[in-house]
Amino acid sequence: MNIAVLYGGKSSEHEVSLRSATAVVQNINTDRHNVYLIGIAKDGRWFLQSSNELDRIKTNKKAVLTIQQNTNMVVSVIPGGGTEGGLITVGSSFGAKNLPVDVVFPVLHGTFGEDGTIQGLFEVADIPYVGGGVMASAVSMDKEKTKQIWLHAGLPVVPFVCVRRYEYQNEETLGSIIKNVERDFTYPVFVKPCCGGSSVGAAKADDKKTLLKNLKEAFLWDDKILIEPFVSAREIECSVTGNAELTAYTPGEIVSSHGFYDYDAKYNDPNGAQLLIPADLDDAQFRTVRELAKKAYCALDLTGLARVDFFLDKKTEKFYLNEVNTIPGFTSISMFAKMCEASGLHYPDLIEKLLALAIERSKSRASLKTSRT
Repeated sequence: MNIAVLYGGKSSEHEVSLRSATAVVQNINTDRHNVYLIGIAKDGRWFLQSSNELDRIKTNKKAVLTIQQNTNMVVSVIPGGGTEGGLITVGSSFGAKNLPVDVVFPVLHGTFGEDGTIQGLFEVADIPYVGGGVMASAVSMDKEKTKQIWLHAGLPVVPFVCVRRYEYQNEETLGSIIKNVERDFTYPVFVKPCCGGSSVGAAKADDKKTLLKNLKEAFLWDDKILIEPFVSAREIECSVTGNAELTAYTPGEIVSSHGFYDYDAKYNDPNGAQLLIPADLDDAQFRTVRELAKKAYCALDLTGLARVDFFLDKKTEKFYLNEVNTIPGFTSISMFAKMCEASGLHYPDLIEKLLALAIERSKSRASLKTSRT
């Protein structure tokens, strides 16, 4: 097949995407597939990368993808173009050329990649893509909406308060919210953007002064912020793949040395966390995690793949759903692929499975009627 790997993006997780996409590209079987690299600059423009970049990544395991902004290799999306004409390259010296693509693999974390926007673009273009659909991606990116859906489905979540920008900017309203937080929760509490990823903008607050400071920082990243009580918990994760038939893989555990699993622990500090696969759980807990992961996945109408994150309360031994990542990290140290590997699904085979699921979902949607005539 012709596969387009999208990476970079207009997101705070741009650099993480470069590393994730590098690992994906290094594990794609280029004897079976033709791979196009499409780098998205921080300003949102798309550029087709040269074949030399693909060769560099495939031959040098320490290399990381870059984005060359060649104005002769600008990529545009054509509504209704399909796999033969949905993507074109536009160059000042040669005009426009079709870029035939059977399936797109968006390795784009955060906004404009994981939030339904890119998924909607490919739905309009009529090109199959890896991962969840528009609604599922958008809802899963929004931590408030995710928790509301899980609560409606009877699934366990940590209590939370959502603060919107207009509430934050109103001194009286904000004062009332802080009063309610202090009434219902005890310090420390966590502050996090509703639609952020990789713990960007997330911080722990031990008192009211720090809470207000953290809210100010978090609102730099989003228009809605969650405040949650601190739970002394172990962090458990579970990979899930599938469309109609789901597979939940061997759960893993993250033991952070940073107080909580923040951005630096995830990506910058080589000693920031231990990744334990399998997690230190008994058989009953393994079953609980896998079943809860699949229920959480189904409640959000997810397809393709997701990583479902849990808190395991150290005092009560109760599991709480924390969040879901519909395009989880694919770097060499990321948990998603490692948990699949622990269940016997090796990285190259995982990629093949995700491509097949994308084609399957596209064919299923194509069979639906769109006209009465």
